[in-house]
Amino acid sequence: MKILFASDIHGSAYACRKVLERLEAEKADRFFLLGDLLYHGPRNPLPQEHNPQEVARMLNQCNPAPLCVRGNCDAEIDQMLLSFPMMADYALLPLEDGRCAFVTHGHLFSTDNPPPHQPGDVLINGHFHVYCGKAVEDFHYVNPGSAALPKENQEKSYMVYESGVFTIKALEDGRELMSYRL
Repeated sequence: MKILFASDIHGSAYACRKVLERLEAEKADRFFLLGDLLYHGPRNPLPQEHNPQEVARMLNQCNPAPLCVRGNCDAEIDQMLLSFPMMADYALLPLEDGRCAFVTHGHLFSTDNPPPHQPGDVLINGHFHVYCGKAVEDFHYVNPGSAALPKENQEKSYMVYESGVFTIKALEDGRELMSYRL
């Protein structure tokens, strides 16, 4: 199964459109959003083509429908615009090799405050706007970065999971930025 992960769209119609183009190009079976969908947040600048209503419209028409967790900038009012659930703080995603991925935004659980897990499990989150893949203590950690507002001079990015490999790619052209194998 091929899963595309994206995080931190922050109301950018441009970033959302690019994510959906990458979803189609990747031919992913599932689509997972890691929160901060519509609101840019008070500490962030307005992202390119800021238009939360257009982002909601595009995501509502998306096929496959997104799986989603709530980000720190997401609120109940945002849920009213979306046709898919987005208010859960986390989701558990069984992987084909028996591991479990704990999928969350990152403001509640992170490498500094890991969720309950078994050795070898995976923590997937966004929130920090910095992509990465690495081993941390007894679990694996991956972050797709931000589709709209990357930090630390990184490119806008997304991530694909397939057959035990997380590949982080540039949002603009799908070029591989890094790969992390479980």
